Amino acid sequence: MPKVKVNDIQLYYEVHGQGEPLVLIMGLGANTRGWDMQIPALGREFQVVAFDNRGSGRSDKPASRYSIRLFAEDTAGLMDALGIASAHVYGVSMGGFIAQELALSYPQRVRTLVLGATSCGGRQAAAASPEQLTLMASLNTLGPEEAAERGLPLLYSDEFIAQKRQELIQRSLAHADLRSPPEAFGRQVQAAVRHKAYDRLPQIRCPTLIISGSEDKIVPAENSRILADRIPGAELVVLPKAGHGYPVECAEESNAIVLAFLRRHRSGPVN
Repeated sequence: MPKVKVNDIQLYYEVHGQGEPLVLIMGLGANTRGWDMQIPALGREFQVVAFDNRGSGRSDKPASRYSIRLFAEDTAGLMDALGIASAHVYGVSMGGFIAQELALSYPQRVRTLVLGATSCGGRQAAAASPEQLTLMASLNTLGPEEAAERGLPLLYSDEFIAQKRQELIQRSLAHADLRSPPEAFGRQVQAAVRHKAYDRLPQIRCPTLIISGSEDKIVPAENSRILADRIPGAELVVLPKAGHGYPVECAEESNAIVLAFLRRHRSGPVN
């Protein structure tokens, strides 16, 4: 399992495929396994780099203050360690916060930006309902089986759950051994809560694709429309009837959309 020293931590990472580099940034409490339905498709045309954020999976979980800026610095540090001068960047949920910050703080490092199921943060963002937020915060304190069952409505549409319930529960349980400890999860939550990019979004100048599921209960689809309005030239795709977990629920469709976008912007500066 490859790890590399980045800033003050050991960061777990994986590299798949060949071609122009594509950095994948996962969301709150999640890890590289969350990309298992993207890596095979994307890795056929790009050199895909996936990693566990600090506080997640197989990366270190220091007892210190986390921030979205620090997560972005970790991402840039990983790129440095792998000799990647610039890359296409795809972030989902909190990973979308990190991707925004990377594009804002290190614009020369980001060739294109894909933002999935994410928001600008702050008071301008469209919030989930208090009930959904409470449920989301509680999942990390539950046992794996209960968390898997209760978390389904947060991630997927009712129709998809009805079709795939047992498969989705088994998927969640298969990832349970890498769940973030409650303390590390809480530090990530606090970092996400402090994310505020609305005023700076017009500074993003790289080609940007924004994707959302119309039935997202965690990050309502209105957030994607806000991002698209604020980022110059951004493209917006809203997947009908899909939830926050659209990379699973609409894997084939969303992968095709991302690949079509990346192909149009291939052949940037060589790393």
